[in-house]
Amino acid sequence: MTIHSLYIYDRHCTCVYYQDWHRTNRPKVAAEGGMLPAVCATIYPTSQQPEANAGTTLTFTSPRNTLTSTTGVVVAVSDSQQQPAPLLQANPTSVGTSSSGLPFDEEAKLVYGVVISLRNMIKKLAGRDESFVNYRTSGYKLHLFETQTGYKFVMLSDPKADSMRFILRQIYVGPFLEYVVRNPLVKMDSREQGIDNEYFRASVDRLIRGLSVFQ
Repeated sequence: MTIHSLYIYDRHCTCVYYQDWHRTNRPKVAAEGGMLPAVCATIYPTSQQPEANAGTTLTFTSPRNTLTSTTGVVVAVSDSQQQPAPLLQANPTSVGTSSSGLPFDEEAKLVYGVVISLRNMIKKLAGRDESFVNYRTSGYKLHLFETQTGYKFVMLSDPKADSMRFILRQIYVGPFLEYVVRNPLVKMDSREQGIDNEYFRASVDRLIRGLSVFQ
């Protein structure tokens, strides 16, 4: 069993964060204007890179590539956190990974559309007290956790994996609240850019890699 990817959507139906681990077909670079900056550097069009903060560069390593973010996102830390978080280690299994999938902006819209459609269908058929938490196909299992503020955490995993809803909630109450909600330099509920930053991405990666289902 394994975990494939994580999407975070805001209340405007926009994907504001993406991260993947075990994917044989990675999404292609998004179309020009198809996604917000600071969602995931590997799928952000190079020609769209912001120029306002070109002098500020944050470099971090993802499970697949070495990424360079020029979004100028800085994380506010306390005195006890003066040392930067450990950088993510490259995933050796990612060598030769195909990128023959859909452009990321199209993929993100399809994932969100499936989640909303199934959620609405369940409420109409089973009543408003019922909620959609996951569904399974022969190739993957989709898990959903929705916050009171409208953020939707969506994870794709191996179809045999148990419910990951508690993990999504753990991401929300842990790294998300710590490095995004409580960070005064992150624009929450913004239609201008995503919520990606080095500390949040590294913390999520450590949490996921520490799970027993992660291989």
